[in-house]
Amino acid sequence: QVQFVESGGGLVQPGGSLRLSCAASGFTFSIYYMSWYRQAPGKERELVATIRSGGADYAEAVKGRFAITRDNAKNTVFLQMNSLKPEDTAVYYCNTRYPKPVWGQGTQVTVSS
Repeated sequence: QVQFVESGGGLVQPGGSLRLSCAASGFTFSIYYMSWYRQAPGKERELVATIRSGGADYAEAVKGRFAITRDNAKNTVFLQMNSLKPEDTAVYYCNTRYPKPVWGQGTQVTVSS
């Protein structure tokens, strides 16, 4: 069955960095565009970044600060987050670009001094 397991979150000061990982299983990972999403308290889940064949796309709020990469041999997608801001505080999830109906537990990112 489809499964996503996110990890790498934590508490970081403004300006700091984190690297998130997501291990996916239960589908042919390499043929899918993969994305990171986030959900802040009281807000709807939003698309943060997508890695597609030939490039990546980012939400305006994270462009130039975040980088999405993938390792198809390990069915894993990564999100390198630099210059973190308090408004990046959220639970981060991975899924395919057009999300499958199963979500992982997410990983909490808290940016605070």
